[in-house]
This record gives sequence, C-alpha cells and structure tokens, in this order.
Amino acid sequence: MEGQAEVAEGYYFNFCTFSYTVAYWDWDKWEREVDWMALNGITMPLNVLGHESVLHRVYTEVGLNDEEVRAFLGGPGYLPFQYMGCLDSFAGPLPTSWIRKHEELAVRVLDRQRSLGMTPVLPAFTGHVPAQLAGPTTGTRTWDEFTTHVLHPADPRYAELCRRITEIQMQTFGSDHLYAADPFIEMIPVDADPAHPGRVARATISGLVAADPQAVWVLQSWPFSFQDDFWTEDRVASFLDAMPAEHSLILDLWAETKPMWNRSDRFRGKPWVWCALLNFGGRTDLIGNLSTVADGFHESLTGDNPPIGWGLAMEGTRNNTALFQRVAEAAWSGPAPFDHWLRDFVRHRYAGAESEDLVDAWRALASSVYKETSLDVLTGHFRGALTAKPSYAETLAPDRLATRLWGSRPYDPAILVRAWRLLIEEAERRPRLLDGELGHDLIEVGRVVLSHVVDQHLVATVREAARSSGETPEALGRFLAVFDDLDRLLACRPEFTLEHWVGEAEAWAEDEEERRILRDNARRIVTVWDRPGPPNLDDYAARTWSGLVGGYYKDRWTAWARGLFEAVRSPSAEHDQRLGERLLDIERTFLERGPDAQPRPTTDVASLARRLFEAHAGALRTSTDVASQTVTGSR
Repeated sequence: MEGQAEVAEGYYFNFCTFSYTVAYWDWDKWEREVDWMALNGITMPLNVLGHESVLHRVYTEVGLNDEEVRAFLGGPGYLPFQYMGCLDSFAGPLPTSWIRKHEELAVRVLDRQRSLGMTPVLPAFTGHVPAQLAGPTTGTRTWDEFTTHVLHPADPRYAELCRRITEIQMQTFGSDHLYAADPFIEMIPVDADPAHPGRVARATISGLVAADPQAVWVLQSWPFSFQDDFWTEDRVASFLDAMPAEHSLILDLWAETKPMWNRSDRFRGKPWVWCALLNFGGRTDLIGNLSTVADGFHESLTGDNPPIGWGLAMEGTRNNTALFQRVAEAAWSGPAPFDHWLRDFVRHRYAGAESEDLVDAWRALASSVYKETSLDVLTGHFRGALTAKPSYAETLAPDRLATRLWGSRPYDPAILVRAWRLLIEEAERRPRLLDGELGHDLIEVGRVVLSHVVDQHLVATVREAARSSGETPEALGRFLAVFDDLDRLLACRPEFTLEHWVGEAEAWAEDEEERRILRDNARRIVTVWDRPGPPNLDDYAARTWSGLVGGYYKDRWTAWARGLFEAVRSPSAEHDQRLGERLLDIERTFLERGPDAQPRPTTDVASLARRLFEAHAGALRTSTDVASQTVTGSR
C-alpha cells in the first residue's frame, strides 16, 4: 500500500478467529499470514497461541493435577471460548502434546511478528477458574447452557491469579504490554450491583499492573452492543471510568455495522480502535457492503478523541477477501474512488492480469452479493436452504418460503450468474491463472449461484408436493442433485473441503486418542457446534464445503424428503418431531464417522464449472419473476 496512514495502529484478529479459522494452522500458514499482516499495516495482532501452557502451569502451581487442568482446558478447537470465559471442560481433554507443540509454535510466531515491528496482544485473566477453585463468593454464570465459575473481584485470588498468569506469560512469551481480557463478553455480570463491573475493572488492572507496570488492558466493546439492553449508558460509563486511560485500550469491535463510539461518549476519553467485524463463525457466504464498508471509519476520525487505529476483528477469515482488503486500504490517506479501487484490486488479485471481463465480473459482484444492504450478518438470516436445518413447519408454505429465501437476498440473481459466466470465460482463455485466485473465485462464485439454485428447486419441490397425489415431484430429484454437483465443484480446491480442515486438525495428533479428539473438534464446530440437539449454535459456523454439502447437508434434506408427502397430506407437529429424531441420528453419526466417500477433485475445474453453469444457471429466475411469488413487505 502507498500513502500516509490515517492512524498509528492496525489491529488484527478476534478471539473467535483462533477457533473458526486458524485453530490448526502450522508454521507455514502462520508465516504467510504474518507476512500479509506486515504488508497491510497490522501493528497489533491478537495472539492467543500457547496460552494453554501458561494456564496449565499456573493451575498446577495452585494445586490441580495435570489431568484436572487438561480436563478444564477442554478441546483444542474451543480454547478461545475457554479464554473468554464462555465454557470449560468441553470436547477434551486437551492433549499433552498440543500444549508442548503450541508453546513452541507461539514462540516462533511471536518472534516473527516482533521482528517485523508488531506489538502482539496476549490474553489475560477474566476471573474464570476451574470449579475446584470455587469459594464462598465465587459466582456461576451460563453461556449457551455451559456453566462456568467466576471469582468475585473482592476475592484476593482474583488479582493474584491475574498477576501470576501475566508473570508466567511474560516469562514464556515475553511482552509488549498489551493484554486482552473480556470478563463479560456475552454474559451478564454475576452480581446485579451496578458498581460490580467497576470492581472487576479495578481488580483486573491491579493484577496486570502488579506483573507489568506498563500493562494496557485491551477490551472488546462487544458486550455493549450484544447485550445493549443491559449495558445502558450509565453502566458503560461506570465500567469505563474504572479503567485508567493510561492502562486501557477499547476495541469498537463491530463499528462498521453497530458502532459504539458514538453511543458511549467516544469511550469516555479512553484510547480506542475502530474495527470491522465482517464475518461470524467463519461462514462462507459472500456478503457485505464493499463500496461503503469503511465509511464509518472516516467519519470517526472527526471530532474529539478519534481512534488511534483501525482493525479487522472478524470471527473467521479466509472468506470475503475483498472486504478485508477494502478496510485495510481505507486506513491510508487519499482513498481512491470505488471503481478505481476495484480495478486495482482485480489487477493485483489475478497476478497483474489486465482484463475488462474480470473487472466486469467484480462489478457484478459489487452489484449483487457485495451491494449495500441492510442484511444482518450476525443472525445469518440471509443464508439460504443449503446449510439450513430442514423443518416442515418452515418449508411447507411455498409462498412464505419463497419470500424468506429470496427476500433475504435482495438482488437480481441474474447479475450474479453473469459474474460467474465472465469468470468461467476468463478461465477458459487463461487456464494458467486457475492455480491462483481465479480458480478460487471460479468456485467461490459458483457455489453462491448453486446455492440459489438449491433454493429455487426447494420451492418448486414444495409446490409440486402440494399439488401431487403421492407421486415424487420431479423437482425433488433436481433439488438433491445440486448438492452432489456443488460437492464436486468444491472438491476441486482443498480450501473448500471438510477433509482439508479435519486433516489439518489430525496432523497435530501423536496417537489415536489425540486424533479422535482433534477430529471430533474439527467436525463438531462446523456442524452442531456443541452437542447434537440444542439449537442455540447449531449450524452457526455453516460452511459450504465439500463433504458437508454432499454429505451432512444432503443427508439432512434427504431425511426431510422421506417424510415430505405425509407431512403435506396431514400437517402435524409430529412430523417435525420424527424428522428431528432422524436429524439427531444424522448429527451423531456424522460426528463419529464423518461423510461417506468424498468426490475426487478434477484438475479441469474450468470445464466442470462450464458444465454446471450450463446445467443449472438457467434455473434461476430474475428478480421480476421472484417478486411475483413473494408477499410485498414480508422480509
């Protein structure tokens, strides 16, 4: 990038990213990522690698044995949620080899970051402790049905554990004086006293400064937006006022959508960073406001107490690259007009290729999936049927179903189809580019088109079933066939496969039991998230990946299809109850065994994309056709 930076700092990552994307990365992936950070002006990356080794040492010091501590830490894929105090003792125990290897990896990554001038942010104590350390004043709280124990800030062990964890971390990994701790990330304080958050703040600062007099507490503002009914202006002010400015840094985590800086008197004079969250759960949907995503950052630079930095705080990365790049470049003075930026982005993305068709393809994307919308990226209501858990109650009213599926994607799908066609034609002309980003984007855009086709065929299936006297709707076969075709397309690149994700996890194992835990964690978080049955986080991290599309997701819709006619003929809640039992069996089986045999990747992805385009793209109706089927204003 060229130009003068608007602000001094660039923040990167979210605790969740260390579960949803980087959980199983090796050194090669980390080295490449750190180099990307350096090239894009990142100065303050969050780094929670190896923190489990610090907690293991501290909790064995205070009397727990090795097995108790590893059970408390839980599964490797869920460690960041453990560090935020959301859960413990889940999907584990933590393998001993993981602790050793990730301490070594953390040292290597931190050395690389510091050698490039970065000041990494390391995790800190949140009050969350093993149940064995609970005392008379220890509180309990619940997050997604997980119960955890939290020390009261008046308990002297609170500041002492905060100090000791910081000291051991400094001895193990060094320090740049930046410490991330979120004692209330998605959980109401255990004490209803309005003064309680301030007491937690003072105890946290006390422990950090006792270990490191230059300590700066890095706090995510997420609770203030996520639970804004509790975090009133008075409560936020009371909490922030207990944090000394010289020891505080606030991350306005979701500022591109729901900024808190303009609701909290610019964080009461504390230093703060404007962040774009952009992605939840590492979902693979293409969605965002590409042309306007960073407008709020420029607005925040005016007035008193402007941000000291910008940040990318996505829950998952390796998706929607253009959005991340757009935010990163917005931090530099003299932002180019959008079309000029888009043309420059396309040239760099495709190895310097000068192509009007590629530019036009991206213009089409900017006018469809990346068009400014009011879609809520957090809820995921924009997602279509493909990754949704089937339900007769949600599908058997075809007009309402069409409204939900198409109304949640407010653009003409023909524009998206055009983008895919242009990418296919460019790939046919320049096959040498297929090993790079063009091959990736060919599949990326194709999967969005085919997910629209899935929606189209689902609505047609329900309509035919309602008119049928018992014959299988022809649309049902077309509906399920798209899952297999999309699965084949996704299998062409490892980054679009469940097999690659699980393989990265298993690579850290040293024996079969460790392999089982790592495999379970990798499958679990992208499907049921926690346990089969509870719906709270089910499909939260929905991924359109080979192995999920043609396996897990297709199996669920096949189970739905088996009971379709009976549910149509005699509507009853019992049909959904029986379907729920079948889906529960599918979830348990998938966690244990994974998908059936996965398709072999083809080396000729352009030809495959062309065949699928010819077979399916024509099924999409234009927005005019869709509008005739939906109820006005029923989004």
